[in-house]
Amino acid sequence: MGKPKLVALTGAGISVESGLSTFRDAGGYWDNYRVEDVATPEGLARNPEMVLNFYNGLRAKLADIKPNDGHKALVRLEQYFDVYVVTQNVDNLHEQAGSRNVVHLHGELTKVRSIANENLIYDIGYKPIKMGDKAEDGQQLRPHIVFFGEGVPEMERAIPLAEQADVFVVIGTSLNVYPAAGLLRYTRREIPKFIIDPKMVPYPTDENYTFIQKSAGEGGRILEQKLKELYKLGD
Repeated sequence: MGKPKLVALTGAGISVESGLSTFRDAGGYWDNYRVEDVATPEGLARNPEMVLNFYNGLRAKLADIKPNDGHKALVRLEQYFDVYVVTQNVDNLHEQAGSRNVVHLHGELTKVRSIANENLIYDIGYKPIKMGDKAEDGQQLRPHIVFFGEGVPEMERAIPLAEQADVFVVIGTSLNVYPAAGLLRYTRREIPKFIIDPKMVPYPTDENYTFIQKSAGEGGRILEQKLKELYKLGD
């Protein structure tokens, strides 16, 4: 018999401890930009150079950031579970930590794609892109990011994972961002579900939920212990 399947939905909160601010945080990188200008198709069409420079800055910042214990806890759980991470984050901290199965709902900061063909995707690491940098179809490169108002194609991979989950974990997301927050609706009612967040997050109280009101790192360690007790796992 195989390992139980653990699916984790992660949001910006899991990366805050690593030093990445969210666009909702005061005093963060986003403070100097309007979301409409740098995270929408209209903003890209209006001022593509600004959009490229914005994500170049984020990419350069990411180069100096390391995963925290929240990311690492999910890797440690791979010893006991078949772990899949569905993340709303565009950073690569789950991969840096060692997670082997990661689905990026909102794109990846270290990748770019053709502005005309979303299937022409290139891994550029932490390098900048500028106006005139083109894909093989001759079109300008843009960040491989799902902007507000664009579709979320990776939901097609995420929904079956939620349906098949034996354990479902939510870390660092307010469950206000759709369609990602809707993944909870696809889980089986009887499976154990854990929510980790330092702030209170609205969640159904009539199902098998455990709320851990801690940071991602501390909450991840508590989650490990609870799962070991639940599944009678050894160290």
